[in-house]
Amino acid sequence: MSANALVTPRSLRPRLFSIEPWPLSLLALSLVLALPILVIASSVFFPAGDIWEHLLDTVLSRYVRTSFALLLGVSVGVLALGILPAWLVSAYRFPGSKIFEWALLLPLAIPAYIIAYTYTGMLDVAGPLQSGLREAFGWRYGDYWFPEIRSLGGAICLLSLVFYPYVYLLARAAFAEQSGRVLEAARSLGCSQRAAFLRVALPLARPAIVVGLSIALMETLADYGTVQYFGLSTFTTGIYRTWNGLGSSVGAAQLAALLLCFVFLLVSLESWSRRQSQFFNSGGRARASSKQSLRGRGLLLAYLACGIPVTLGFAVPFVQLVLWAIITADSILTAEFLTYLFNSVFLASTTALLALFLALFIAYGRRSYPSPASTLAGRILGLGYALPGTVVAIGVLMPFAWFDNRLSEFMIARFDFNTGLLLSGSAFILIFAYLVRFLPIAMNTVDAGLGKIRPSMDEAGRSMGMRPLALLKRVHLPMLRGSLVTALLLVFVDVLKELPATLLLRPFNFNTLAIRTFELANEERLADAAGPALAIVLASLIPVILLSRSLRQAGATRDSVET
Repeated sequence: MSANALVTPRSLRPRLFSIEPWPLSLLALSLVLALPILVIASSVFFPAGDIWEHLLDTVLSRYVRTSFALLLGVSVGVLALGILPAWLVSAYRFPGSKIFEWALLLPLAIPAYIIAYTYTGMLDVAGPLQSGLREAFGWRYGDYWFPEIRSLGGAICLLSLVFYPYVYLLARAAFAEQSGRVLEAARSLGCSQRAAFLRVALPLARPAIVVGLSIALMETLADYGTVQYFGLSTFTTGIYRTWNGLGSSVGAAQLAALLLCFVFLLVSLESWSRRQSQFFNSGGRARASSKQSLRGRGLLLAYLACGIPVTLGFAVPFVQLVLWAIITADSILTAEFLTYLFNSVFLASTTALLALFLALFIAYGRRSYPSPASTLAGRILGLGYALPGTVVAIGVLMPFAWFDNRLSEFMIARFDFNTGLLLSGSAFILIFAYLVRFLPIAMNTVDAGLGKIRPSMDEAGRSMGMRPLALLKRVHLPMLRGSLVTALLLVFVDVLKELPATLLLRPFNFNTLAIRTFELANEERLADAAGPALAIVLASLIPVILLSRSLRQAGATRDSVET
């Protein structure tokens, strides 16, 4: 028998249509976690009374107009703030360009609702800026014009400052991967650097830019804290008002179903752009484009284009939070604050560990047992991150509340014992909603790590008699350590920042850092809100630092290749 006969890849690989327990388990898990989508979609078949007549006559058109205006404004904002800096740090070399490469990602560390509270405290009528102007020029309120921060325009500006890094990150990667020969050929045909950017580099990067834009817009649709604080009528605030104010769970679910239509349009746009990304480069090994040096007006433009987003999106609000935290330091480190911190860390760490376990189970199952069932399960589970927190909360709360009520009725009838809100009144429902929302983040990270491990290593392990679990423990887990830690941190921080789902599903008298920040800001105690807000921002810096480090390593590798 030849040595090659010891390894028979075709026989070792599972058949595509074989019935294996792992793919079926994946499909069952995906259906459980897809419960919110199923509940929201099925709600359209249930009568909601006269709630829709009321919504149509009063606020529904306002929800649609404001949401569309918000999406349009944020689209312009994130494209303007994300594309040009990405091109400048990719195509040019200037003092500080290496710092701007990672610093432009820092606004990701500040949640949208926190930056809204911070800028409101600085720019409102009683804020330090307007107070300083009145004191310096002897003005009184009404003697001068000042832009209103609590407005649609203010929300567009602040959301653009928070979400532009999605466009910047993907556009920068696309520009960096473009072949230098293509741009040099354009310049040899008489194109200036500006014309080469507009006519060659930008069209080639368009699919990646559209993907970043769609992610930013999905985050915009999911935002609740900013639009609620600014008094804007959008779908997210409308769902919350219909649920709490009008007391109509079916009406809130049907409004959430309408919002899902917009989300799925954005998901379809992202999927289409990913399919188009295969046209980035022609065949062959691409040679990176040599960077040009900037001087004079070009250097000033680069500093303005790269410095303004970082300054306004991170530096200014971070410094203001630190100043407020110093002023209110005596009221921060209290037993109450430590309780909020413990609750937040408990929810975030529990969810992160569960998400990591499930992501490893799902990703490794899809790798070891490729089948239509595992592929379908992956697609269903990947939809969770596209769902706004309010939609997930409504979709989770309705079935769990129904189950609790039926269980309570049964226990009272049979045993004269009221179980109460066994699931819907506990932290269990919160963790379940977090898993639905953030499991795709862990899945994508673990999938990326597994994708770097050659399939030949799996085949070699199986040829030595290893079963899948032994192969995972002895081969894959040691190689996946970095990806697993990254997935754990990403889910931990996202749970820490989550506001709308926590607001709707939290147990009675159970507060987190995000909830406490929201409550203090709504009471106009913005300086007191700096403590919990700053804790969230500092924790959110961890994944941003990891992402920045990976970008620096990729840039160093690319520079060595150029050399």
